[in-house]
Parts: sequence; structure tokens; C-alpha cells
Amino acid sequence: MTEHSQFRRLVGLSTRFLTIGAISTLIEIAAFNVLFYGLHIDGVWSKIIASLIALVNAYFGNREWTFKNRGQHGRMIELVLFIAVNGVCTLLGAGIVAFGLWLFPAAGPLLVNVVNLFSIGIVVIARFLLYHFVVFRGVRPSRTAEIALPQSND
Repeated sequence: MTEHSQFRRLVGLSTRFLTIGAISTLIEIAAFNVLFYGLHIDGVWSKIIASLIALVNAYFGNREWTFKNRGQHGRMIELVLFIAVNGVCTLLGAGIVAFGLWLFPAAGPLLVNVVNLFSIGIVVIARFLLYHFVVFRGVRPSRTAEIALPQSND
């Protein structure tokens, strides 16, 4: 594979990942604001719950579109890795929000959302790398390759 085709493949992968991420981010921001301002749930808990809600979209979008041709793991192992990676990323995002709320205790909605968006930006980078190298690692063998393999007579 040439450098140009590898670059094009990475750009396509990144674009799909960012599209799913943008949709998940909108879901997370909406849920965070409903939980924090509408239901008056603690900021850190609002962040955790909103992240978990957005992860449902993220898993299916990334599994079925972004990384549809990747992943040598079985679905169960893949799902466990996805949950573990996102558990770490959720804690990272919640930690950033907690630090921001501690740093700016009288922050208004704009500053709270800036801190939340900053946390999302950091977590997006971590998620892409972990999805690419851990969760959806490797190329799946194609169905035709599986069918074409000779059967052993053990």
C-alpha cells in the first residue's frame, strides 16, 4: 500500500469517526445540559450519565460504519474492550469537568460548557487512538477468503 493510499484511507477513517463523534457529541451535550441544568444533577454525574447515553450511538456508528471492515475480535470481546476503553475515557472526561468546576466554582453555563467541550476534545483523541489500535484492531477476513480456505481433514 502506497503512502498516498494509506493517507487517503486514514482520512476516510478519521472523517467517518469524526462524523459519528459529532453526532455523539451533540447527544452528550444535550443530555449533559438536561441533567445538569434541567434536573439539577451534580456536574460530574451529569457528565458520566451523558457520556454513557452518547456511547450507545458511538458503538453502533463506529462498529457498523467507521470500523466496519476492522476488528479481529469476536463481538463479545470487542464489546468488552469498547466498554473498558469508554469507561477510561468517561472517567478522563469527568475528571476534566470536575477539575474545571473546582477551578471555576461560580462558572455560568457558558464556561461550564466550554470546560465540557474541552473535555470532549481531549477524550475524542484518546478514543480514536484506542478504537483504532485496541477495540477495532486489524482487518477482518472477508467472507470469500473464509469460504476459499481449504478444509483440513484432521
